[in-house]
Amino acid sequence: MDCLFCSIVKGEIPSTKIYEDEWVYAFADIDPQAPFHAIVIPKEHIASAADITAENSYLLAKVYEAIAKIAENEKLSGGFRVVNNCGHDGGQTVGHIHFHLLARRNLAWPPG
Repeated sequence: MDCLFCSIVKGEIPSTKIYEDEWVYAFADIDPQAPFHAIVIPKEHIASAADITAENSYLLAKVYEAIAKIAENEKLSGGFRVVNNCGHDGGQTVGHIHFHLLARRNLAWPPG
């Protein structure tokens, strides 16, 4: 399998690590859309939200647990946004489920 994010988890491609535990890896986005912009991924490959199953769904809980820890560690007490894009039409550009954690600016809705 040729997956960019799996290669980052394995250390084959450098990244700026923000958080890591047994199940989750988070790193700085190389094209940040907010003053704080992390990519949070399960270490196990899941292609997209469309591929979540009863067997792997526990990893999504681990991702959100990690997001809460990152928010605390980074002092994101003013709030943050978590975004997941699914599939080509949903804007997903890397075939490994990932979550954008954005903060430190007003993230009004709808985005603009």
